[in-house]
Amino acid sequence: MSKNLVIVESPAKAKTIEGYLGKDFTVKSSFGHVRDLPKDGMAVDVTNGFKPSYEISPDKKKLVSELKSLAKSADEVWLATDDDREGEAISWHLKEALGLRDNTKRIVFREITKNAILNAIQQPRTIDVDLVNAQQARRVLDRLVGYELSPVLWRKIKGGSTGLSAGRVQSVALRLVVEREREIDKHAAKSSFKVAAQFIVDGNKVLNAEIPKNFATATDARAFLEACIGASFTIKSLETRPAKKSPAPPFTTSTLQQEASRKLGYAVDRTMRIAQNLYEAGKISYMRTDSTNLSQEAIEKAVSEIQTEFGQQYVQTRQFKTKNESAQEAHEAIRPTNFNDRNAGGDRDQKRLYELIWKRAIASQMADAQLERTTVTISINFANGTTQNFDVFGDDYNPAAKPQTANDKPQSGSFPSELVAQGEVIKFDGFLRVYLESKDDEDDEDAKGMLPPLRIGQVLNLGQMKATEKFTRPQPRYAEASLVKKLEEMGIGRPSTYAPTISTIVNRGYVIKQDKPGQERKYIEYTLAKDQISETSGKETFGSEKAKLFPTNTGIVVNDFLVEYFPDIVDYKFTATVEKDFDEIADGRMNWQKMLEGFYGDFHKNITEIQGSSVVTFKTGARELGADPRTGKKVSARLGKYGAFVQIGESTDDEKPQYANLRDGQLIETISLDDALALFALPREVGFFEDKPMTIGIGKFGPYVKHDDKYVSLTREDDPYTIDETRTIELIQAKRAESVSESLGEFEGKLVTTGKGRFGPYVKFEDKYISIPRNEQLATLTLDRAIELIQAKRTAEANKYIKEFPERPEIKIVNGMYGPYLAVGKRNVRIPKETDAASLTLEDCLALAGDEPAPAKGAAKKATAKTAKADAKPAAKAKAPAKKATTTAKKTAAKK
Repeated sequence: MSKNLVIVESPAKAKTIEGYLGKDFTVKSSFGHVRDLPKDGMAVDVTNGFKPSYEISPDKKKLVSELKSLAKSADEVWLATDDDREGEAISWHLKEALGLRDNTKRIVFREITKNAILNAIQQPRTIDVDLVNAQQARRVLDRLVGYELSPVLWRKIKGGSTGLSAGRVQSVALRLVVEREREIDKHAAKSSFKVAAQFIVDGNKVLNAEIPKNFATATDARAFLEACIGASFTIKSLETRPAKKSPAPPFTTSTLQQEASRKLGYAVDRTMRIAQNLYEAGKISYMRTDSTNLSQEAIEKAVSEIQTEFGQQYVQTRQFKTKNESAQEAHEAIRPTNFNDRNAGGDRDQKRLYELIWKRAIASQMADAQLERTTVTISINFANGTTQNFDVFGDDYNPAAKPQTANDKPQSGSFPSELVAQGEVIKFDGFLRVYLESKDDEDDEDAKGMLPPLRIGQVLNLGQMKATEKFTRPQPRYAEASLVKKLEEMGIGRPSTYAPTISTIVNRGYVIKQDKPGQERKYIEYTLAKDQISETSGKETFGSEKAKLFPTNTGIVVNDFLVEYFPDIVDYKFTATVEKDFDEIADGRMNWQKMLEGFYGDFHKNITEIQGSSVVTFKTGARELGADPRTGKKVSARLGKYGAFVQIGESTDDEKPQYANLRDGQLIETISLDDALALFALPREVGFFEDKPMTIGIGKFGPYVKHDDKYVSLTREDDPYTIDETRTIELIQAKRAESVSESLGEFEGKLVTTGKGRFGPYVKFEDKYISIPRNEQLATLTLDRAIELIQAKRTAEANKYIKEFPERPEIKIVNGMYGPYLAVGKRNVRIPKETDAASLTLEDCLALAGDEPAPAKGAAKKATAKTAKADAKPAAKAKAPAKKATTTAKKTAAKK
């Protein structure tokens, strides 16, 4: 056994480091955290200093046992997890789980290179308890919020389900997305007219100029062009001045996520996975950082590369100051570990991200780009000398690039008498030779080309002048990267939290990431050419968006509930203050238990009041839309257990309402009465196939086509409201082709067949369907492999029930994926870990389930039936609207 045991959290990192340290060191991985709060229960003693009850994760017990054994036989144990709060907490949990001494050596490094590792070994320290407490405070606070607040959502949001949850940072992120959606919905596009002119210089060169102000109306824009008939245009002034552009700082976690999204199209979590791989391969420095600093050693290496590759004139060293007050300046920005290495190994994703990191870091130490900017002012000498007044917007008004604001009001004044042209020449490219930062909202305003040779007093020949209608546009929806940027600006979250926060609100179904197709609209354009004005009407596409975040109906309802009843949880300033408190704890300036005590008192009081209130029942965004013109019944939209739906009529003893699910992209708060009524166009008949009707409808599992009493699901690309006869026949035939069973042979004297169903390829044997693993192909499946799958299924089913009770058949002790549990009808009950499940009696099971003692044998069957009947009543009452819609659809189809 080696004298030294080094424990890191990643197996890839372990392999790299072991190669640097030599034979006296064994490097093992903990595969992340080995202990955590158990998944079920709060596991926090709020009456005893918020003491958390950690347990070794079930899947880590064997690993912990192995590490314990290795630690006992080693002379020295080194904890080498990441250099941040989470990494410090992992080391602390390892110390506790393995029973290591308090002064166990802790080493940290920001890059995985031989020098960095050897230097860390020379400078060990002990575990930083303040960093651990900061991580504990975050973990405990998030558990308190999630554990106490999520059940409130289940009970108080009418139609909600246990799938709803709330979290401290995720709820604020959701609020940002919802509020942006409402801003967009309220925006009313305002038009104005932008005037631009083209002058012909020296026979064939073009000079583009424009009026700095926009005209408020088409009448004013046209009147201005009419005034320019016969006018002369003269260069009044030429202003040339030097300018420069400076490079952006090296990447932080946030800016890497943003730029990888803009330039490479990577989602935030994808960027972090790739960066993690690059870090563990020793290619880049640590990728979770909010500092823009570079070490002196890194700067010297960058300078050497710049001198070699581009020359001394391209060198300009800088040390950037991080704007974020909470940034840890001792850390470094993300950079290559070796600036001489222009390419990373690995797959294409790694190569592209590494190249981005290399360029950004190297450019940060390169010379400014030297520019020459020229502004040309052109006088308009009107033929009739008119001084007519026009309504114009101010100089800062740009309807093509800005949202409408309260200041975007037309101002009355004399019409403009000057046009302006601008040009830009790069005199020395500097850092631009390597890299230019992208923007979230790119426009052409910064793209200024070169100007032709000009002189003051020069008379210009007007080629044409256009007044084009432009429209204001709202703020764009958030993309993942721009949401990260906003959270960072507000001081909410930290480098390690951005990716999981966004993943959470997407996975919960509160937000959906999707593209939005553009809409078409008309615009007017007036053109002055050869002293004649013509009017044309053009079309443009607006509002198209790619990979943006849209709130769902569930997300909007959850957000509105939290804003109304838990304003602190979704308050931007409050959430940012909590982040600062974590920073104070990490610096040893605040007690973590006192911080939690200050938060929990009011929070828990609010939870208790709302839990106990019979008044607080959120209406799930229910909205009355009007009356159905056919029946006069009320039409409303709301959220149900299985999604958003529209309802016609009220539930009474005599009549049941009609239901229809909202389509993708439709929101309860914006759907119109006409759009709602259109949802009841289903079921609809689209034609005949093989002399039998094809009916399109929507059921519990989504849209379908019904033909010959069989149901075929529509694909995501098929719209149930517009799908035609030809496409419907294609789906039916494709389904038939999939469903054709093929025989592999016999097993135990019975046929073994294969086929393809709704849930993928399968083996069928004795009326049982056995799924084929995803990594296996149906075309290459053999009889022997099919028999293996059949036998594995038999074994699994044989071992499924640890114990059954004939007198109470609805009660079973089940062998689950994460350990044994008690199944009582449709309800699952946790069995304590220290309990031997096989030894439980029926009375024990009833006690765990909180039920009455077992009835006498003769009454067992009767009691079971009675219980089942009683249970069925509320269940039937709470049936999903989707299911009701399906039932209604079937009845309608039957009537037809």
